[in-house]
Amino acid sequence: MKRDLGDLALFGGRAALLHPLNTNRPNKFDRARLFERLNWALDNQWLSNGGPLVLEFEDRVAELAGVRNCVSTCNATVALQLLVRAADLTGEVIMPSLTFAATAHAVRWLGLEPVFVDIDPGTGCVDPALVGAAITARTSAIFGVHLWGRPCAVDELEKTAADHGIPVFFDAAHAIGCTTEGRPIGGFGAAEVFSFHATKVTSAFEGGAIVTDDDEFADRLRALHNFGKGLKGISEAGGTNGKMSEAAAAMGLTSLDAFDDSVRANRANYDAYRAELADIDGIAFFTHDPREDNNYQYVIMELDEDTAGLSRDLLLAVLRAENVIALTPIGSPACHQLEPYRSGPPVRLPHTERLVSRVIALPSGSTVSREEIRRVCAIIRFAVSRGADVTARHRQA
Repeated sequence: MKRDLGDLALFGGRAALLHPLNTNRPNKFDRARLFERLNWALDNQWLSNGGPLVLEFEDRVAELAGVRNCVSTCNATVALQLLVRAADLTGEVIMPSLTFAATAHAVRWLGLEPVFVDIDPGTGCVDPALVGAAITARTSAIFGVHLWGRPCAVDELEKTAADHGIPVFFDAAHAIGCTTEGRPIGGFGAAEVFSFHATKVTSAFEGGAIVTDDDEFADRLRALHNFGKGLKGISEAGGTNGKMSEAAAAMGLTSLDAFDDSVRANRANYDAYRAELADIDGIAFFTHDPREDNNYQYVIMELDEDTAGLSRDLLLAVLRAENVIALTPIGSPACHQLEPYRSGPPVRLPHTERLVSRVIALPSGSTVSREEIRRVCAIIRFAVSRGADVTARHRQA
Protein backbone atom coordinates (compact mmCIF):
# COMPACT_ATOMS: atom_id res chain seq x y z
CA MET A 1 0.00 0.00 0.00
CA LYS A 2 1.35 3.40 -1.01
CA ARG A 3 0.68 6.10 1.59
CA ASP A 4 3.08 8.88 0.59
CA LEU A 5 5.21 9.77 -2.41
CA GLY A 6 8.32 8.16 -0.94
CA ASP A 7 6.55 4.79 -1.00
CA LEU A 8 6.51 4.84 -4.80
CA ALA A 9 9.31 2.72 -6.26
CA LEU A 10 10.00 5.53 -8.72
CA PHE A 11 11.13 7.61 -5.74
CA GLY A 12 12.98 4.87 -3.86
CA GLY A 13 10.19 2.83 -2.28
CA ARG A 14 9.71 -0.92 -2.48
CA ALA A 15 8.11 -2.29 -5.68
CA ALA A 16 4.54 -3.45 -5.20
CA LEU A 17 5.11 -6.64 -7.20
CA LEU A 18 7.97 -9.08 -6.66
CA HIS A 19 8.12 -10.18 -10.32
CA PRO A 20 7.39 -8.23 -13.51
CA LEU A 21 3.74 -8.32 -14.57
CA ASN A 22 3.80 -8.06 -18.35
CA THR A 23 0.89 -6.71 -20.34
CA ASN A 24 0.97 -9.27 -23.15
CA ARG A 25 1.39 -12.65 -21.50
CA PRO A 26 0.37 -15.78 -23.41
CA ASN A 27 -2.92 -17.27 -22.23
CA LYS A 28 -3.33 -20.60 -20.45
CA PHE A 29 -3.81 -23.70 -22.57
CA ASP A 30 -3.73 -27.49 -22.22
CA ARG A 31 -0.07 -28.42 -22.61
CA ALA A 32 -0.83 -32.14 -22.71
CA ARG A 33 -3.22 -31.64 -25.62
CA LEU A 34 -0.63 -29.52 -27.44
CA PHE A 35 2.01 -32.23 -27.10
CA GLU A 36 -0.49 -34.87 -28.25
CA ARG A 37 -0.98 -32.91 -31.45
CA LEU A 38 2.75 -32.30 -31.91
CA ASN A 39 3.51 -35.98 -31.36
CA TRP A 40 0.82 -36.91 -33.86
CA ALA A 41 2.45 -34.65 -36.47
CA LEU A 42 5.88 -36.11 -35.71
CA ASP A 43 4.60 -39.69 -35.82
CA ASN A 44 2.96 -39.06 -39.18
CA GLN A 45 6.00 -37.15 -40.50
CA TRP A 46 3.89 -34.32 -41.87
CA LEU A 47 5.27 -31.04 -40.53
CA SER A 48 4.41 -28.45 -43.18
CA ASN A 49 2.84 -27.95 -46.63
CA GLY A 50 -0.83 -27.86 -45.67
CA GLY A 51 -0.97 -30.84 -43.34
CA PRO A 52 -4.05 -32.14 -41.51
CA LEU A 53 -3.59 -29.87 -38.48
CA VAL A 54 -3.38 -26.77 -40.66
CA LEU A 55 -6.52 -27.79 -42.55
CA GLU A 56 -8.38 -28.41 -39.29
CA PHE A 57 -7.22 -25.07 -37.92
CA GLU A 58 -8.38 -23.27 -41.07
CA ASP A 59 -11.79 -24.95 -40.85
CA ARG A 60 -12.25 -23.88 -37.23
CA VAL A 61 -11.17 -20.30 -37.87
CA ALA A 62 -13.49 -20.07 -40.89
CA GLU A 63 -16.37 -21.36 -38.76
CA LEU A 64 -15.65 -18.83 -36.00
CA ALA A 65 -15.48 -16.04 -38.59
CA GLY A 66 -18.62 -17.18 -40.39
CA VAL A 67 -16.94 -17.51 -43.80
CA ARG A 68 -16.24 -20.26 -46.33
CA ASN A 69 -12.48 -19.79 -46.66
CA CYS A 70 -9.52 -19.39 -44.36
CA VAL A 71 -5.96 -19.30 -45.69
CA SER A 72 -3.52 -19.65 -42.80
CA THR A 73 -0.10 -17.99 -42.94
CA CYS A 74 3.16 -17.91 -40.99
CA ASN A 75 2.23 -14.51 -39.56
CA ALA A 76 -0.28 -11.71 -40.08
CA THR A 77 2.16 -9.35 -41.78
CA VAL A 78 2.71 -11.90 -44.56
CA ALA A 79 -1.08 -12.32 -44.69
CA LEU A 80 -1.45 -8.60 -45.38
CA GLN A 81 1.24 -8.73 -48.05
CA LEU A 82 -0.42 -11.72 -49.71
CA LEU A 83 -3.72 -9.87 -49.71
CA VAL A 84 -2.15 -6.86 -51.43
CA ARG A 85 -0.47 -9.05 -54.06
CA ALA A 86 -3.51 -11.29 -54.67
CA ALA A 87 -5.72 -8.24 -55.19
CA ASP A 88 -3.21 -6.69 -57.63
CA LEU A 89 -3.26 -3.43 -55.72
CA THR A 90 -1.19 -0.49 -56.94
CA GLY A 91 -0.68 3.17 -56.11
CA GLU A 92 -2.26 4.23 -52.81
CA VAL A 93 -4.08 2.41 -50.02
CA ILE A 94 -6.07 4.46 -47.53
CA MET A 95 -5.89 3.40 -43.87
CA PRO A 96 -5.92 4.84 -40.37
CA SER A 97 -2.61 5.86 -38.89
CA LEU A 98 -3.82 4.44 -35.57
CA THR A 99 -2.84 0.83 -36.23
CA PHE A 100 0.13 -1.44 -35.72
CA ALA A 101 2.96 -0.46 -38.08
CA ALA A 102 2.65 -3.81 -39.91
CA THR A 103 -0.55 -2.59 -41.61
CA ALA A 104 1.36 0.22 -43.29
CA HIS A 105 4.64 -1.68 -43.69
CA ALA A 106 2.96 -4.51 -45.61
CA VAL A 107 1.72 -2.00 -48.18
CA ARG A 108 4.93 -0.02 -48.39
CA TRP A 109 7.08 -3.17 -48.64
CA LEU A 110 5.32 -4.02 -51.89
CA GLY A 111 5.89 -0.56 -53.37
CA LEU A 112 2.51 1.00 -52.59
CA GLU A 113 1.89 4.17 -50.61
CA PRO A 114 -0.13 4.09 -47.39
CA VAL A 115 -2.34 7.18 -47.10
CA PHE A 116 -3.19 7.94 -43.49
CA VAL A 117 -6.48 9.48 -42.39
CA ASP A 118 -7.78 10.48 -38.99
CA ILE A 119 -10.06 8.58 -36.65
CA ASP A 120 -13.58 9.24 -35.48
CA PRO A 121 -12.92 10.54 -31.94
CA GLY A 122 -16.05 8.77 -30.71
CA THR A 123 -14.85 5.31 -31.70
CA GLY A 124 -11.08 5.48 -32.18
CA CYS A 125 -11.54 3.78 -35.55
CA VAL A 126 -11.02 5.29 -38.99
CA ASP A 127 -13.50 8.03 -39.93
CA PRO A 128 -15.40 6.88 -43.07
CA ALA A 129 -16.09 10.46 -44.18
CA LEU A 130 -12.38 11.23 -44.21
CA VAL A 131 -11.69 8.03 -46.13
CA GLY A 132 -14.06 9.14 -48.88
CA ALA A 133 -12.43 12.56 -49.05
CA ALA A 134 -8.96 11.01 -49.39
CA ILE A 135 -9.76 8.85 -52.43
CA THR A 136 -7.94 9.86 -55.60
CA ALA A 137 -7.33 8.37 -59.02
CA ARG A 138 -4.34 6.52 -57.52
CA THR A 139 -6.35 4.84 -54.74
CA SER A 140 -6.64 1.10 -55.25
CA ALA A 141 -8.11 0.00 -51.91
CA ILE A 142 -9.25 0.93 -48.41
CA PHE A 143 -7.95 -0.80 -45.28
CA GLY A 144 -10.18 -0.58 -42.23
CA VAL A 145 -8.83 -1.58 -38.82
CA HIS A 146 -10.86 -3.04 -35.96
CA LEU A 147 -8.96 -1.18 -33.25
CA TRP A 148 -8.24 -3.14 -30.05
CA GLY A 149 -11.15 -5.42 -30.91
CA ARG A 150 -13.68 -2.63 -31.50
CA PRO A 151 -15.19 -3.07 -34.98
CA CYS A 152 -14.83 -0.12 -37.31
CA ALA A 153 -17.70 1.28 -39.38
CA VAL A 154 -17.93 -1.62 -41.81
CA ASP A 155 -21.17 -0.59 -43.53
CA GLU A 156 -19.99 2.94 -44.26
CA LEU A 157 -16.59 1.78 -45.48
CA GLU A 158 -18.15 -0.89 -47.71
CA LYS A 159 -20.49 1.71 -49.22
CA THR A 160 -17.64 4.17 -49.80
CA ALA A 161 -15.58 1.47 -51.49
CA ALA A 162 -18.50 0.38 -53.67
CA ASP A 163 -19.28 3.97 -54.69
CA HIS A 164 -15.70 4.35 -55.94
CA GLY A 165 -15.34 0.89 -57.46
CA ILE A 166 -12.46 -0.21 -55.20
CA PRO A 167 -12.20 -3.04 -52.65
CA VAL A 168 -12.16 -2.63 -48.88
CA PHE A 169 -10.20 -5.01 -46.68
CA PHE A 170 -10.07 -5.18 -42.89
CA ASP A 171 -7.14 -5.64 -40.56
CA ALA A 172 -8.84 -7.77 -37.89
CA ALA A 173 -5.66 -8.68 -36.02
CA HIS A 174 -7.29 -7.93 -32.65
CA ALA A 175 -10.83 -9.01 -33.43
CA ILE A 176 -11.27 -12.77 -33.72
CA GLY A 177 -14.48 -13.79 -31.97
CA CYS A 178 -15.89 -10.25 -32.07
CA THR A 179 -19.15 -9.28 -33.76
CA THR A 180 -20.73 -6.18 -35.21
CA GLU A 181 -24.43 -5.91 -35.96
CA GLY A 182 -24.67 -9.50 -34.75
CA ARG A 183 -22.31 -10.78 -37.45
CA PRO A 184 -18.85 -12.21 -36.79
CA ILE A 185 -15.80 -10.17 -37.75
CA GLY A 186 -14.24 -11.96 -40.72
CA GLY A 187 -17.00 -11.76 -43.30
CA PHE A 188 -16.83 -8.07 -44.16
CA GLY A 189 -15.28 -6.43 -47.20
CA ALA A 190 -13.36 -8.47 -49.75
CA ALA A 191 -11.32 -10.20 -47.02
CA GLU A 192 -10.11 -9.78 -43.43
CA VAL A 193 -6.81 -10.64 -41.73
CA PHE A 194 -6.39 -12.21 -38.29
CA SER A 195 -3.24 -12.40 -36.18
CA PHE A 196 -2.31 -15.45 -34.11
CA HIS A 197 0.82 -14.01 -32.54
CA ALA A 198 1.86 -15.36 -29.13
CA THR A 199 0.24 -12.39 -27.38
CA LYS A 200 -3.16 -12.71 -29.06
CA VAL A 201 -6.27 -14.28 -27.56
CA THR A 202 -5.80 -17.11 -30.07
CA SER A 203 -2.13 -17.96 -30.48
CA ALA A 204 -0.33 -20.19 -32.96
CA PHE A 205 3.01 -19.22 -31.42
CA GLU A 206 3.26 -17.03 -34.52
CA GLY A 207 0.69 -17.03 -37.29
CA GLY A 208 -1.98 -15.28 -39.28
CA ALA A 209 -4.85 -15.93 -41.65
CA ILE A 210 -6.90 -14.34 -44.39
CA VAL A 211 -10.62 -15.09 -44.28
CA THR A 212 -13.02 -14.48 -47.14
CA ASP A 213 -16.21 -15.65 -48.82
CA ASP A 214 -14.64 -15.10 -52.25
CA ASP A 215 -13.67 -18.62 -53.38
CA GLU A 216 -11.64 -17.44 -56.37
CA PHE A 217 -9.70 -14.96 -54.24
CA ALA A 218 -9.01 -17.68 -51.67
CA ASP A 219 -7.63 -19.97 -54.39
CA ARG A 220 -5.32 -17.21 -55.56
CA LEU A 221 -4.13 -16.62 -52.00
CA ARG A 222 -3.43 -20.33 -51.49
CA ALA A 223 -1.33 -20.43 -54.61
CA LEU A 224 0.60 -17.26 -53.81
CA HIS A 225 1.42 -18.37 -50.27
CA ASN A 226 2.97 -21.53 -51.71
CA PHE A 227 5.36 -20.02 -54.28
CA GLY A 228 2.57 -19.45 -56.80
CA LYS A 229 2.13 -23.17 -57.48
CA GLY A 230 -0.92 -23.93 -59.55
CA LEU A 231 -1.63 -20.33 -60.48
CA LYS A 232 -1.86 -19.92 -64.22
CA GLY A 233 0.69 -17.57 -65.70
CA ILE A 234 2.75 -17.26 -62.53
CA SER A 235 5.95 -19.19 -61.92
CA GLU A 236 7.08 -20.38 -58.53
CA ALA A 237 9.21 -17.23 -58.36
CA GLY A 238 6.01 -15.18 -58.53
CA GLY A 239 4.74 -16.27 -55.14
CA THR A 240 6.23 -16.52 -51.67
CA ASN A 241 6.48 -18.98 -48.80
CA GLY A 242 3.83 -17.83 -46.35
CA LYS A 243 2.53 -21.19 -45.15
CA MET A 244 1.72 -22.08 -41.56
CA SER A 245 3.53 -25.09 -40.11
CA GLU A 246 1.87 -28.07 -38.45
CA ALA A 247 3.50 -27.10 -35.13
CA ALA A 248 1.93 -23.63 -35.30
CA ALA A 249 -1.43 -25.16 -36.21
CA ALA A 250 -1.16 -27.54 -33.24
CA MET A 251 -0.74 -24.55 -30.98
CA GLY A 252 -3.52 -22.67 -32.77
CA LEU A 253 -5.96 -25.55 -32.32
CA THR A 254 -5.06 -25.91 -28.65
CA SER A 255 -5.50 -22.16 -28.17
CA LEU A 256 -8.89 -22.32 -29.88
CA ASP A 257 -9.86 -25.10 -27.46
CA ALA A 258 -9.24 -22.58 -24.64
CA PHE A 259 -10.85 -19.64 -26.47
CA ASP A 260 -14.03 -19.44 -24.37
CA ASP A 261 -12.07 -19.68 -21.12
CA SER A 262 -9.63 -17.00 -22.31
CA VAL A 263 -12.47 -14.64 -23.23
CA ARG A 264 -14.17 -15.19 -19.87
CA ALA A 265 -10.90 -14.39 -18.08
CA ASN A 266 -10.37 -11.29 -20.23
CA ARG A 267 -13.90 -10.07 -19.54
CA ALA A 268 -13.51 -10.64 -15.79
CA ASN A 269 -10.24 -8.68 -15.83
CA TYR A 270 -11.80 -5.86 -17.82
CA ASP A 271 -14.73 -5.63 -15.41
CA ALA A 272 -12.36 -5.73 -12.41
CA TYR A 273 -10.24 -2.84 -13.68
CA ARG A 274 -13.32 -0.74 -14.40
CA ALA A 275 -14.81 -1.46 -10.99
CA GLU A 276 -11.59 -0.72 -9.12
CA LEU A 277 -11.04 2.62 -10.90
CA ALA A 278 -14.64 3.69 -11.49
CA ASP A 279 -14.51 6.67 -9.13
CA ILE A 280 -11.18 8.13 -10.26
CA ASP A 281 -11.42 11.45 -12.08
CA GLY A 282 -9.29 11.61 -15.21
CA ILE A 283 -9.55 7.91 -16.02
CA ALA A 284 -11.77 6.31 -18.66
CA PHE A 285 -11.76 2.94 -20.38
CA PHE A 286 -12.04 1.97 -24.04
CA THR A 287 -15.48 0.34 -24.10
CA HIS A 288 -17.29 -2.19 -26.27
CA ASP A 289 -20.92 -2.47 -27.33
CA PRO A 290 -22.53 -4.77 -24.73
CA ARG A 291 -24.94 -6.08 -27.38
CA GLU A 292 -22.03 -7.56 -29.34
CA ASP A 293 -19.51 -10.32 -28.66
CA ASN A 294 -15.98 -9.24 -27.90
CA ASN A 295 -12.80 -11.07 -26.91
CA TYR A 296 -11.79 -8.32 -24.42
CA GLN A 297 -8.18 -9.07 -25.26
CA TYR A 298 -7.04 -5.53 -24.50
CA VAL A 299 -7.81 -3.44 -21.43
CA ILE A 300 -7.16 0.08 -22.69
CA MET A 301 -7.23 2.89 -20.13
CA GLU A 302 -7.30 6.55 -21.17
CA LEU A 303 -5.72 9.16 -18.90
CA ASP A 304 -6.72 12.84 -19.03
CA GLU A 305 -3.51 14.65 -18.02
CA ASP A 306 -5.28 17.93 -17.31
CA THR A 307 -7.59 16.28 -14.79
CA ALA A 308 -5.13 13.78 -13.33
CA GLY A 309 -2.20 16.18 -13.00
CA LEU A 310 0.30 13.72 -14.49
CA SER A 311 1.03 12.55 -18.00
CA ARG A 312 0.42 9.14 -19.48
CA ASP A 313 4.18 8.60 -19.84
CA LEU A 314 4.84 9.49 -16.21
CA LEU A 315 2.15 7.08 -15.05
CA LEU A 316 3.77 4.38 -17.17
CA ALA A 317 7.10 5.12 -15.47
CA VAL A 318 5.43 4.86 -12.05
CA LEU A 319 3.92 1.50 -12.96
CA ARG A 320 7.12 0.09 -14.44
CA ALA A 321 9.06 0.99 -11.32
CA GLU A 322 6.50 -1.09 -9.38
CA ASN A 323 7.14 -4.05 -11.75
CA VAL A 324 3.90 -3.44 -13.66
CA ILE A 325 5.00 -3.53 -17.31
CA ALA A 326 2.08 -1.59 -18.70
CA LEU A 327 2.57 -0.41 -22.26
CA THR A 328 1.50 2.10 -24.80
CA PRO A 329 -0.91 -0.09 -26.78
CA ILE A 330 -0.57 -1.20 -30.37
CA GLY A 331 -1.01 1.92 -32.49
CA SER A 332 0.68 4.29 -30.04
CA PRO A 333 2.67 6.05 -31.43
CA ALA A 334 0.61 6.17 -34.60
CA CYS A 335 2.16 5.20 -37.93
CA HIS A 336 2.53 8.76 -39.20
CA GLN A 337 4.58 9.53 -36.08
CA LEU A 338 7.08 6.75 -36.90
CA GLU A 339 9.77 6.33 -39.49
CA PRO A 340 9.80 6.02 -42.41
CA TYR A 341 6.46 7.82 -42.59
CA ARG A 342 7.16 10.90 -40.48
CA SER A 343 10.00 11.89 -42.85
CA GLY A 344 7.52 12.20 -45.70
CA PRO A 345 5.10 15.05 -46.36
CA PRO A 346 3.69 16.37 -43.04
CA VAL A 347 0.49 14.68 -41.89
CA ARG A 348 -1.69 16.26 -39.20
CA LEU A 349 -4.21 13.94 -37.60
CA PRO A 350 -5.38 15.71 -34.43
CA HIS A 351 -7.85 13.12 -33.14
CA THR A 352 -5.34 10.32 -33.63
CA GLU A 353 -2.53 12.29 -31.99
CA ARG A 354 -4.68 13.17 -28.99
CA LEU A 355 -5.82 9.60 -28.36
CA VAL A 356 -2.43 7.91 -28.74
CA SER A 357 -0.91 10.30 -26.19
CA ARG A 358 -3.44 9.27 -23.54
CA VAL A 359 -3.83 5.48 -23.67
CA ILE A 360 -2.27 2.65 -21.66
CA ALA A 361 -2.66 -1.11 -22.17
CA LEU A 362 -3.02 -2.77 -18.76
CA PRO A 363 -1.95 -6.36 -17.97
CA SER A 364 -4.69 -8.86 -18.77
CA GLY A 365 -5.21 -12.42 -19.97
CA SER A 366 -5.93 -15.71 -18.26
CA THR A 367 -2.63 -15.74 -16.32
CA VAL A 368 -3.29 -12.40 -14.58
CA SER A 369 -4.86 -12.79 -11.14
CA ARG A 370 -7.48 -10.64 -9.43
CA GLU A 371 -4.94 -9.83 -6.69
CA GLU A 372 -2.48 -8.56 -9.28
CA ILE A 373 -5.21 -6.37 -10.78
CA ARG A 374 -6.06 -5.04 -7.31
CA ARG A 375 -2.41 -4.06 -6.74
CA VAL A 376 -2.10 -2.43 -10.18
CA CYS A 377 -5.24 -0.40 -9.55
CA ALA A 378 -4.05 0.64 -6.09
CA ILE A 379 -0.88 2.08 -7.66
CA ILE A 380 -2.87 3.89 -10.35
CA ARG A 381 -5.36 5.23 -7.80
CA PHE A 382 -2.61 6.61 -5.57
CA ALA A 383 -0.55 8.09 -8.43
CA VAL A 384 -3.55 9.80 -10.01
CA SER A 385 -4.92 11.07 -6.68
CA ARG A 386 -1.52 12.71 -6.06
CA GLY A 387 -0.87 13.49 -9.72
CA ALA A 388 0.36 17.07 -9.33
CA ASP A 389 2.67 16.06 -6.47
CA VAL A 390 4.07 13.10 -8.43
CA THR A 391 4.76 15.38 -11.39
CA ALA A 392 6.48 18.00 -9.25
CA ARG A 393 8.65 15.44 -7.46
CA HIS A 394 9.61 13.77 -10.72
CA ARG A 395 10.70 17.12 -12.18
CA GLN A 396 12.93 17.72 -9.17
CA ALA A 397 14.60 14.30 -9.40
